[in-house]
Amino acid sequence: MNARSGRLASAVVYLVAVVPRPQLWLVAIRQARRLAPRRWWSTRPYMPMPSSAYLRFRSLTQYGDENHRVEVADVVDYLLWCKDMRRVANQR
Repeated sequence: MNARSGRLASAVVYLVAVVPRPQLWLVAIRQARRLAPRRWWSTRPYMPMPSSAYLRFRSLTQYGDENHRVEVADVVDYLLWCKDMRRVANQR
């Protein structure tokens, strides 16, 4: 699998994870803005996706294999964690 198809496959997983969960939409948008490379619109697949190097690094650190596909449950867990951390930070 090349980097472009890997990023596209990851995008599909993210959408499957987020679309049926409206409570995570805002969190997902925030994280997409934070993780998207600058000028993401100028490179294919023209989506605000993290770089393929970042995705490989995250797969390696999370699954022990840089080619492991992202899992829907892990995306949901990550977004819930982000939501909780934002709430905790706002309580200060």
